[in-house]
Amino acid sequence: MSLLIGTAFALNILFHIPVWVGVLLTGLSTLLLLGLQRYGVRKLELLIAILVFIMAACFFTELSYVKPPAGDVLKGLFIPKLKGQGATGDAIALLGALVMPHNLFLHSALVLSRKVPKSVRGINDACRYFLIESGAALFVAFLINVSVISVSGTVCSSKTLSEDAVHQCSDLTLNSASFLLKNVLGKSSSTIYAIALLASGQSSTITGTYAGQYIMQGFLDLKMRKWIRNLVTRCIAITPSLIVSIIGGSSGAGRLIIIASMILSFELPFALIPLLKFSSSTTKMGPHKNSIYIIIFSWILGLALIGINIYYLSTAFIDWLIHNNLPRVGNVFIGIIVFPLMAIYIFSVIYLMFRKDIVTTFIEPTKLDPVVQTHTEKGHSMRNSSRVFELETVPYREDLADIPLPD
Repeated sequence: MSLLIGTAFALNILFHIPVWVGVLLTGLSTLLLLGLQRYGVRKLELLIAILVFIMAACFFTELSYVKPPAGDVLKGLFIPKLKGQGATGDAIALLGALVMPHNLFLHSALVLSRKVPKSVRGINDACRYFLIESGAALFVAFLINVSVISVSGTVCSSKTLSEDAVHQCSDLTLNSASFLLKNVLGKSSSTIYAIALLASGQSSTITGTYAGQYIMQGFLDLKMRKWIRNLVTRCIAITPSLIVSIIGGSSGAGRLIIIASMILSFELPFALIPLLKFSSSTTKMGPHKNSIYIIIFSWILGLALIGINIYYLSTAFIDWLIHNNLPRVGNVFIGIIVFPLMAIYIFSVIYLMFRKDIVTTFIEPTKLDPVVQTHTEKGHSMRNSSRVFELETVPYREDLADIPLPD
């Protein structure tokens, strides 16, 4: 939803069309681009990679225009500081927009499109390559975010800003940033920013819609044709964005981006905790489970993220409750509604963390028979009755039928 509005902002900057029209065009273009999946998942991945590199090239070009002080950038990376009203909320929104919990499910689905040898060594090698692939993608996303923050921070900290530019920096949004760059660095800088925003929005909306397909069938067990499924997932995302952009205009759409990204961050524990538990479980992964170092490091990061979310959720709401202008009765009613919801959120996270999973999905091969072990290592299965070895076939998964599995 957030990047869908970002694409609409990019179309508004480049072609001066209304934001709500841009929302509709973004939904239509995403459906057309998703048609590439009929030619194979690799084609769609290539398109997303091209869009990401276009985005990176544009933001790195902006970085070369601004030339932020390298010392301050490095200091900010290792000693982060949050200043100003709403800075904590913006940081949480940035985290949600960077990781995006639905992409965890999408990556798990795309892993099945890789040709993985059915042996312990082959699966371990594949896990290592998947880690490198995900790490490289997140590292590029990290560099892009560093460039965005460095450019905006350098421009807004300039001592030669006009009064209007200072006012824009106090409430910087995706749309107002283009006007700020245009006024400070020239028209070409604003155009480059819009192209980067367009590439970013399209890549994110494609991956979001693609992830929604597998979540709908994997969790909700909804069986429908591919084009209907694409249409439904797009309509779900377009409807609130379209309503807000029509009623609230550019400012309302800009606030919706922050809210949607913060919601993504709050949802992240519900995707991250099961992933950490499953990948660290012997009953689920067998010899392929995470090492003790990865388990400790991952849980420290996960608990830090959960703590930040809960801290911000509670303190921000209490601060708003104290300083708003509503009548006392209104505050009481809002507190009665919101505090139980916050408690449900916290207890749901705790339940996920301590819930015991006794279902075994990994069946360890027979240890007493060296012949079985040898053939299992080579990727063969064995019929005990006749001791005939045959290659194991990939089980058919209807919810993953759109992914062209390797022969």
